Amino acid sequence: MSHGFKAKYQTLTIERHADLARGNVATIRIDRPEAFNAVNEQMHEDLAHVFRAAQYDSADVFVLTGTGGAFCAGGDIDWFQEMIDEPKKFAAIGADAKAIVMGLLELEKPIISAVNGPAAGLGASIALLCDVVMLSETAKIGDPHVAMGLVAGDGGALIWPQLIGFNRAKEYLMTGDMIPAAEAYRLGLVNHLLAPDDLLPRAYELAERLANGATQSINWTKTIVNMPLRQMAVQAMETAMGYEALTNMSADHQEAVTAFQAKRRPKFTGK
Repeated sequence: MSHGFKAKYQTLTIERHADLARGNVATIRIDRPEAFNAVNEQMHEDLAHVFRAAQYDSADVFVLTGTGGAFCAGGDIDWFQEMIDEPKKFAAIGADAKAIVMGLLELEKPIISAVNGPAAGLGASIALLCDVVMLSETAKIGDPHVAMGLVAGDGGALIWPQLIGFNRAKEYLMTGDMIPAAEAYRLGLVNHLLAPDDLLPRAYELAERLANGATQSINWTKTIVNMPLRQMAVQAMETAMGYEALTNMSADHQEAVTAFQAKRRPKFTGK
């Protein structure tokens, strides 16, 4: 097991805060702004490492946010096509997908997501798997896996029902609709709805409070609360990623990718 963060992530930036009044807080910033912070193969690998590494880092609390106007726009369309062309590539990401989900759920230290813009698919999952979710009033959040002809296997089917109930979760996961910020807050999907300029200050205010608190008590209280989620994730992730791998090879997924690239609506056939 490596200790602490890598010296350099290619798609993530770790920010240290010299302002000691903030306590021992670090920011993990999703950093592909030219692609709306969409997840490609490299980012998937980086995310699989960073949350496990956070456990061994010197920081006591983490804030997760995005660079630019997006939090994380979900999967990169070129990466989708690569995995269609080479299905072994999709099979290889299963371990990393589990490491992302379990890394967040096993991290004892608090992590706060400051969702500054659109959070879709895996982007929504990592935001919602954090301990406290703060959402900009101008953001949208959703899991449009099905809109891309894929099973929502990388965390959405796990965390959404725990936050908003099974039937509401199934409706949003089966339609893939992106939810406006005010509706996400009304549903209880997120903790706080904030003006864009207030988002990071409020996130750091809470992070500072936790970092300057009784950190052992805080960390282990979080750990106990996460135990049922961890057990569910262990049970579900193998099957979930297996189903998603099957849909990676479907005609509907290829149609969705082709339609996205052509900027038209997909025509699904159920195949």
